[in-house]
Amino acid sequence: MKPFDWSRGMSLSWNGNINNNHQYNVHIMKKFILSFLIVCLALTANAQWNRAPQSKVETHSIHSKVLDADREYTIFLPKSYEADTNRKYPILYLLHGMTDTHRAWFDRGHAKDVMDQLVASGEAVEMIIVSPNAGGRFEEGHWNGYFDMPGWKYETFFYTELLPHIESTYRVIGDKANRAVAGLSMGGGGATGYGQKHTELFSSVYAISALMSIPQQGAAQPREPGDKLAILTESVIENSCVKYVEEADEDRIQELRSVNWFVDCGDDDFLLDRNIEFFHAMRKLRIPLEFRVRDGGHTWEYFHSALYTCLPFVSRNFGK
Repeated sequence: MKPFDWSRGMSLSWNGNINNNHQYNVHIMKKFILSFLIVCLALTANAQWNRAPQSKVETHSIHSKVLDADREYTIFLPKSYEADTNRKYPILYLLHGMTDTHRAWFDRGHAKDVMDQLVASGEAVEMIIVSPNAGGRFEEGHWNGYFDMPGWKYETFFYTELLPHIESTYRVIGDKANRAVAGLSMGGGGATGYGQKHTELFSSVYAISALMSIPQQGAAQPREPGDKLAILTESVIENSCVKYVEEADEDRIQELRSVNWFVDCGDDDFLLDRNIEFFHAMRKLRIPLEFRVRDGGHTWEYFHSALYTCLPFVSRNFGK
């Protein structure tokens, strides 16, 4: 019987382990390479996504000589703005409500998200949206209001400083056919008043839960000299949107007919009666407008939902 060759046996056993180790290492290497390729593809796709044009929201300020103060504004720029540098855009001035500021429509109303969704669905055209700051908390000493009043010539600032600054700084088409104004509450009354007194500038007006007027018996009374809420209240009475229509002569009627009007107010809104009064005044003079009363109150849920009608409305009227 031939003796067992231990060295050969060990060699065979060792070589077998080498083969097994080799196959295992090849398997691990294949998995590593596959994982590496997946990571690379993911990073490439992410980089391409990040490079794709996106809409953006920015906040800037200008110094107002009229108000003797710096005034901020928040601006929405559509996703093609940086990619198509020769293109000009229609513009919507979107006004906030009392005690809110320029950030409200974007922080609480989610205007950017709504705009992106409606552009993607084809229900709204790409546009620039500007929300200027005309407010703040009264207890912190801030003024509120879109009209000229003692100590706060905001309407003068808007037309002589803000609008020229915006439309020379950004690529705005800059004519009546491609300019609109909208707003909520105090800003809804401001948007309506601006559209009334400057029919040559705006193609359409969209008023949401608007402060169209204040009955004299409901006016805030001054608590102290310079009471900003009382001054604002008096300015709304003086710039009553209802009264402006009721006192219209034939020339004013024709001017008002050159604007596309939309009034949108909730059935539980405390301003509903004022909006109905405005509707009746317009209807009496046969000035076309769309009037909607929907379920809801004076809330951000309602204001936000109004954007889904407002943005397509102004889009349809741009360029006409």
